[in-house]
Amino acid sequence: MWKLFGSGTTPVLDRRTRYGLFFVIVALSITTQVVFGAEPSHSPSEKVAWIERADPGLDELIAPDALVEILAEGFEWSEGPVWIPEGGYLLFSDVPKNTIYRWKEGQGIDIFLKPSGYTGFRERGGESGSNGLALDRQGRLLLCQHGDRRVARWEKGCFITLADHYEGKPLNSPNDLVVKSNGDIYFTDPPYGMTPEAQRDPNALGFCGVYRISADGKLTLLVRDMTRPNGIAFSPDEKTLYVAQSDPQRPLWMAFPVREDGTLGEGRVFFDAKPWQQSGLPGLPDGMKVDQKGNLFATGPGGVNIFRPDGTFLGRIRVKVPTANCAFGDDGSTLYITADMYLLRVKTKTKGLGF
Repeated sequence: MWKLFGSGTTPVLDRRTRYGLFFVIVALSITTQVVFGAEPSHSPSEKVAWIERADPGLDELIAPDALVEILAEGFEWSEGPVWIPEGGYLLFSDVPKNTIYRWKEGQGIDIFLKPSGYTGFRERGGESGSNGLALDRQGRLLLCQHGDRRVARWEKGCFITLADHYEGKPLNSPNDLVVKSNGDIYFTDPPYGMTPEAQRDPNALGFCGVYRISADGKLTLLVRDMTRPNGIAFSPDEKTLYVAQSDPQRPLWMAFPVREDGTLGEGRVFFDAKPWQQSGLPGLPDGMKVDQKGNLFATGPGGVNIFRPDGTFLGRIRVKVPTANCAFGDDGSTLYITADMYLLRVKTKTKGLGF
């Protein structure tokens, strides 16, 4: 692995070396119980995840008899799922493993991309891989890369850097992103992927931000007063930007009005999850997606929490482990969920944005 400094691209290893590494990785991954190329049984997961209803309105979105299925397990920390319509498969990150996996019906799991978030020479521990994934308006894969501390695009076998510095200082570790209909990319930048050395660096930013990369490549800081900005999503009309805050001292979801020029107005608390966190529910506000009617599917304490646009809590897909993110796929009515060691799915009665 190497970088072409100043070129904005990071080539990966040649094909022969990649194939050799692939088989080594497959062999090693047996210890994590990830089964490559095998189609799982899609077993119901009553002991892992189930549906909890807080409001009768949840029945409009998820059938009363819906079951959550386990598609795969054995990951270290699964994250950032995105559905790839061309090809009909799901991609998702395993952040500590520096790997993007692919899951496809009838084929199971295989490695799509490794390295996914750190392409440097030196050994690096911690949260080094890719996190949030998305597609741009041309269908190209976008990645939040913890280890390389940038937002990048994967194109023709190379990582193309879209943003890695703000005002001359390295970004912290971009975490999650969403693409607006005009092509602008909005992303969050908490410190979760930073090494201790990077955090002590006098050149570190010293704050966590929410940013926009405009279609012309300009990087704009939009919010700098959130302590741990994490998941991010637009409302269907793109007049509201939701941002999760995964700070255990103040776990909540914020809603920001989006101005005509793409900047943000003053945010408001959409929902405060502190009581849930204090009750012992696992997880913190993290990744989220919005359906075509504006309902928010937000991972956080307890699993995937489902809200109406006005903030009414309808219920949750209760998961026994911390839940990181989710994405709609197939025809738009299947919700895929990344939760710690698991990849899960549940059929819904709604459809996600973009379908």
